[in-house]
Amino acid sequence: MVASNRLLTVADICEKHFSANICLERDNRTMNAKTAKLSALIIASMSSFLTPFMISSLNIALPAIDRQFRPDAVMLSWVATSYLLAAAVSLVPFGKLADIYGRKKVFLVGQIIVTITSWLAAISVSVPMLIVFRIFQGIGGAMVFATGIAILTSVYPPEERGRVLGIVVAAVYIGLSCGPFFGGWLTQHFTWRSIFLVNIPLGISIISLVVWKLRGEWTGAQGDKFDLVGTAIYALAIVALMYGITIIPSLASIGFVLVGVAALAGFVKWETRIQYPVFEVNLFIENRTFSFSCLAALINYSATFAVAFLLSLYLQYIKGLTPQGAGMVLIAQPIVMAMFSPMAGKLSDKIEPRVIASLGMGLTTLGLILLALVNHHTTMRFVVISLMVLGFGFALFSSPNMNAIMSSVPMKYYGIASGSVGTMRVLGHMLSMGIATLVIALMIGRARITPDLYPALISSVRIAFVIFAGLCTAGTLFSLYRGDLRSESE
Repeated sequence: MVASNRLLTVADICEKHFSANICLERDNRTMNAKTAKLSALIIASMSSFLTPFMISSLNIALPAIDRQFRPDAVMLSWVATSYLLAAAVSLVPFGKLADIYGRKKVFLVGQIIVTITSWLAAISVSVPMLIVFRIFQGIGGAMVFATGIAILTSVYPPEERGRVLGIVVAAVYIGLSCGPFFGGWLTQHFTWRSIFLVNIPLGISIISLVVWKLRGEWTGAQGDKFDLVGTAIYALAIVALMYGITIIPSLASIGFVLVGVAALAGFVKWETRIQYPVFEVNLFIENRTFSFSCLAALINYSATFAVAFLLSLYLQYIKGLTPQGAGMVLIAQPIVMAMFSPMAGKLSDKIEPRVIASLGMGLTTLGLILLALVNHHTTMRFVVISLMVLGFGFALFSSPNMNAIMSSVPMKYYGIASGSVGTMRVLGHMLSMGIATLVIALMIGRARITPDLYPALISSVRIAFVIFAGLCTAGTLFSLYRGDLRSESE
């Protein structure tokens, strides 16, 4: 009897020890999963803050670069444009490479390139040299763009994605908000080079987090071959289209745009015929949620990016504000975006993203209509309220729409979907500036803006906002008719 009790006691001890090991192992897995999720969120948020901060702060520093190097206006504009062009060309190819070889690898290499080129840009001795480094910086930025959201989507389940995507979108808007203020302060006290130097410690921090905290790797298309021919055709299409937009309204712009459209048509035809396309065109053809969400994003960015540019002219020329004063007014929009984006993303986890995003697009349209009413006598309160309506609408649209795009595709296409989001943003930015430039060129021409041309400037601003409101109206329709994400996935 004693022996059996002793055996029973030993068996109980072994069973308890075994159960404890299983529980400990399960707890470790849970803790590792939580650590991976939190690390991915911090890394994606930091990288999402860094790029818009650098872009918006550099725009403030362009006059200082002009004073030091005395380039012509076209070459100076390429300091900003070269980055956008390089990023637009690289986003889709690197999204595919990330799906093949690993999203973490591509993100890490991209962040290293961004950090190194920040140092090289800071020590540039000429504008052409600066432009070259900005091109490489755009390539590195594309590698980060194309993978950051894909990694985040890979580690978070669908029911949590909207919330974390909202946090990342808020980080973007915080970067846009901080850029003009801190960029102006850094330029004034430490020269324009400090704008690039300040990115280095943040870049090193991101790299360290990726290496030491972000465990695992994520792929979706291992074994696929990379489509070099399709990549070359795509690059030709994007370069021709974007360059054509930047030289509007010259006659040559028409030729470049036509070449870009023809190359884009050739790209679509090529991609539908090969086994391993660099971009799954069928996603646009067969997946209505994905295609309409991407189109809605393109329209939204096209209708909103040039708002700050147009209002900056209006506030400084018509209302007589200083650059700092104009910046204080314009900051109302991104602050509202940053405040409400996380809320909108979290709502899209519970409510159909189509509903929230469409409401946001409708409010964005309302904000643009209000801005189309500005004149000599418009009060600052009216402008600020209009910007807040615009910012609230964009916050409701952006993170739910991104949630819809990323959740509408299988895991193997997360890199491509993430690259598509970035491409829509960059193309939308370029198209928005192209529309604004065209309207101003038609109304004012290449003349310097003087008081006698102020009425024409006001007309240009109002016409541009009417066009943007029309675009947003069309975007609202695309957003409404994209289909329900949850009903399609069931």
